[in-house]
Amino acid sequence: MWSVRTTARPFSPSRRRWVQGAAASTALLGLGLPLSVRAADSIKVGALQPLSGGLENLGQQGVQGTQLAIEEANDAGGVLGRRLEQVIADDKTDPKTAVERARELIQRDQVVAIFGPVTSANRDAIQPTIDRFKTPLFYATDYEGGVCDRYIICYSGLPDQWVSPFVPFLRQNYGDTFYLFGSDYVWPRKMNEAVRTAAEAAGGRIVGEEYTPFGVKDFTSTVRKIEQSGATVLVLDVVGADAITFVKQFVAAGGKTKTKLAWLGYSENYIPGLTRDESEGIVTVANFISTLHKPEARAFVTKVRKRFGDRAIVSNTVDAHYMLARFFIEGVRRAGAVDKEKIIDAVTGFSLESGNGMVRLRTEDRHADLNVVIAETRNQQQTLLKDLGLVKASNQCKT
Repeated sequence: MWSVRTTARPFSPSRRRWVQGAAASTALLGLGLPLSVRAADSIKVGALQPLSGGLENLGQQGVQGTQLAIEEANDAGGVLGRRLEQVIADDKTDPKTAVERARELIQRDQVVAIFGPVTSANRDAIQPTIDRFKTPLFYATDYEGGVCDRYIICYSGLPDQWVSPFVPFLRQNYGDTFYLFGSDYVWPRKMNEAVRTAAEAAGGRIVGEEYTPFGVKDFTSTVRKIEQSGATVLVLDVVGADAITFVKQFVAAGGKTKTKLAWLGYSENYIPGLTRDESEGIVTVANFISTLHKPEARAFVTKVRKRFGDRAIVSNTVDAHYMLARFFIEGVRRAGAVDKEKIIDAVTGFSLESGNGMVRLRTEDRHADLNVVIAETRNQQQTLLKDLGLVKASNQCKT
């Protein structure tokens, strides 16, 4: 773990430069030299993200989104007369490590809040620590729903917002037989429960369901099962590098010629890892895509690329973390104090403009009402198929 003030040198998407930056910070601290970026009166927030372990792209983009919001606040004079500082920790895509890093952020670094992680497994693992130390967790990744906790605030696409409208669209446009294939942890399993319910309600059938551990390199048997099932739609919720590996093998075997690939959690993050033929025709559901023809979307893309470079990937992950950090910052202002309990009370009940319309954090369950789109990849860009507008999920404290 290392500490940087987010107005320092530009964030690098390269994992190697992340490690070099960490080593440099550690060396300075070890020599007893002050780091100019460590302001004694700063408001510290933690970024607990997977910067190794297979989900690096998502973790790096989460840090970027949070960083952008913090830098904007600092450039405007800070919050309550103080600057914000982001303390970054790598959870290594591992629940045990996530718990250790969360405790360090809270106890050693004295952060006021934590942003992250990505996986539901890591979120669930750190929840007791979050509750014990009464430190708010700002979670900005789509998930399976059902979290009702005073100390967890979610800017997340839920099954009500993603699966419920997406599956009937798939059934109507691509066929009525579904094969479900996901990574073997809580998010894919719970999402696929929702997919099954929605598919059957729409008159569809589940003809296969399978889960894979992290790190598998050969998906030949799964590809064969999908082909033999006769599925017209493959709902994919494998995550990270494993998903790229699977899609390459699925396409090479001719899978896309018979089965529509509908990928939950897919975004611009994955496109650089696939060839044009491999990504062509993938459909997904999201809160934001970078090619939206809306003024707020164009403005957000311009802002991100001005800060992180013309080749910066602007994804749903960046937008979600940027937005949730803005809600936090506004919550601190409204609270009028750097007090965790007051911030939690002040961070909901109002709306801000996202890269895709106005978004509100609800007071009743600390989740977001989100604008949702269905998109298809064409020529290595996300293309809008349907704008669903504002979609409200059910109260997660009453599920």
